[in-house]
Amino acid sequence: MALLQKLAQKLANTQFGIKAVKEKADLDVFKQRPSFRVLVGIILMGISYILGWPAISVLGFVSYKYELPLLFIIGGPVLYGISHLIFLLGLYLAGANYAKVFLRWMVRWMIEKYSVEELEDKGINN
Repeated sequence: MALLQKLAQKLANTQFGIKAVKEKADLDVFKQRPSFRVLVGIILMGISYILGWPAISVLGFVSYKYELPLLFIIGGPVLYGISHLIFLLGLYLAGANYAKVFLRWMVRWMIEKYSVEELEDKGINN
């Protein structure tokens, strides 16, 4: 608990924390329907998880079953790299807006819960 209080006090002394509390950062953006671009980005990130370790595991099994070790030695890293590229494309399309909104809300919540004294010292009423 003391660690969270120290972190909240440090956050309360930053411009980001002060602004999040003053503007009463909330999660209203999650109530809106996401754009087509964001949906495509989220779907691509989901596909990248399927192409990650599950597909590499299947590739390893096939490689073992048919005694083709080069299939796994070369195909595994290639498939893993492709899954990372798909994830990065999805991340780019989805954008960082949702992460930023969530982070601002979390900082505000933490400051208000664990650092009431810092808010009173700065004259910020919550």
